[in-house]
Amino acid sequence: QVQLVESGGGSVQAGGSLRLSCAASGYQASTYCMAWFRQAPGKVREGVAGIGSDGSINYADSVKGRFTISQDNAKNTLYLQMNSLKPEDTAMYYCAEAVWRTWDLCRFRDTKYDYWGQGTQVTVSS
Repeated sequence: QVQLVESGGGSVQAGGSLRLSCAASGYQASTYCMAWFRQAPGKVREGVAGIGSDGSINYADSVKGRFTISQDNAKNTLYLQMNSLKPEDTAMYYCAEAVWRTWDLCRFRDTKYDYWGQGTQVTVSS
């Protein structure tokens, strides 16, 4: 079992920054995908940024150049640095992990992810 706990959400004005963290505990696979998803009210959940155990990094077009995903393996923590935030970034943000899958098998297909955090709210005001 894997437990994922997100933190770092909050309310900011447009143009501001936030850094989300996702602390992972429990079973750690050597092959995995980890990703940040978000879901705004009334909208479909979408993948924002993902990282594979091979180091591959992917972003949704809507956040390229503004968001940066990274991980600290020593701390078992995944991060999402969000800069130049826009009101349309307002959503609940979730951390997710797929074990024993490479990025090609995961991508931003949420059904491929085995474990999910409880989410952290990000609100961006104009």
